[in-house]
Order: sequence, then structure tokens, then C-alpha cells
Amino acid sequence: MRILVVNVNTTESITGSIGAQARGAASPGTEIAALTPSFGAESVEGNYESHLAAIAVMEAVREYPERFDAIVQAGYGEHGREGLQELFDVPVVDITEAAASTAQFLGRTYSVVTTLDRTVPLIEDRLRLAGLDSRCASVRASGLPVLDLEGDPAAAVDAITEEAVRAVRDDRAEVICLGCGGMSGLADRVVERTGVPVVDGVTAAVAIAESLVRLGLTTSKVRTYAPPRPKAMTNWPPAASRARLNSTVD
Repeated sequence: MRILVVNVNTTESITGSIGAQARGAASPGTEIAALTPSFGAESVEGNYESHLAAIAVMEAVREYPERFDAIVQAGYGEHGREGLQELFDVPVVDITEAAASTAQFLGRTYSVVTTLDRTVPLIEDRLRLAGLDSRCASVRASGLPVLDLEGDPAAAVDAITEEAVRAVRDDRAEVICLGCGGMSGLADRVVERTGVPVVDGVTAAVAIAESLVRLGLTTSKVRTYAPPRPKAMTNWPPAASRARLNSTVD
């Protein structure tokens, strides 16, 4: 099977990290194609950038030229999953929901550790919309911008693990979810500091997507995610809207 893993921002190095994490989680015979949108923000850290990313991600997938079996939206707390489900009948898995649902198999409560405080409400809203908020002990911000996860990895690990420790100690969280696609690869270090299970959203989403494909399940089209009705679209899509496939696929 082939799974498209779509970064929500335009930073190619983050797409590469997300793709590598996804490939590490994939089963033999599963091909991961990592996509970078052709337009949008270099990092997504607020509502405007998130809504823009939703359009960019949908267009990136629409422009993908080959067959695929599932889609992973690799943005934490971002908009757009519902639009993808309207456009395609293959399973669409959002890493926010994948991490939270997986965490609920592992402990009574979970906490999310994310980047900037301004993204906390977006994550809380996404969890509430998905019905996954009742067992969420907290959503904590490390204070790190997304791009700092790559620019200063040592400081990033320290800031993330400190908030994870506080979530376990003060909020009584029993599981930690890494609240950013760019945090891929940090799980083991957070486990060492906290002693609790740590869920990476990209890893969880790939496993869930594979399971749905193997079960032969597809997105329901009877109501909420029925295809968009045919109608005239003014000046859309823009000519510049083209997906860039990350150079490494496996």
C-alpha cells in the first residue's frame, strides 16, 4: 500500500523528518510518500496559518499523480482533515486524533506537550471536536517555535521533557503525546525522563492508516463527508498550486 504523509508547512527539512519517522513505523510493503505543500507558511503556529495550510494540504494531495491508499495529515491541531475526507474516500488520519486515541489505550489520562502557547487552544478545540478531550489532563506549551525544534535540538529536548515531567507530576497524566509533527524522533528521550508511555502522532497515524486499509474500510460518503457538489469555482485553483514530493520514498 502507499500512504501519503503530508506536512502542513513548507519547510522541506521538516517534511524529511516526518517522512523518516513514518517510514520507520510502516510495515514491510508499505510505501510512504512525504509531501510538502507548494504554498503556505514555513511553520504553522496560529489560526490564519492553519486555515491556509488546510487549503495547501488539500491541493497537494489533489495534485499527487499516483494512486494512494490512505492520507496522514501531519499537523497537530490543524484544520483540514474534514476537507480531505470530502475529497477522497481513502482513510484520512490526523496526527492529533491518532495520538490521543492511541494514548487512551495506554493510560487513564494523557497530556499533550506542544510548541507555543498560542497553539494550545487549537489543539484543545481539535480534541474537543473529535470527542477526545474528556481524558486529556492538560495541553502544555514548551515555549519553542516550530523551527527551533530543528535549529536547537538540545534545547528543544530539554524544554519538551521539562513540560512532560510537569504534566505527569502536576497534572497526573499517565501518557504523553508529542504535540507537533516536528517532534518526531523525540519519544525515547521523553520516556527516559518521565517513565510513562510517549505517543508520537506520526507513528500512531501510520499504524492506524495501515490498519484501516487492511480492514478494507473507507470514509463514509452518505452525509458529512459526501463529495463536494459540482459548481463553478472562481479563479481556483491558482496555477501555482502544485505539490512537491519529498525526494525520498520507500
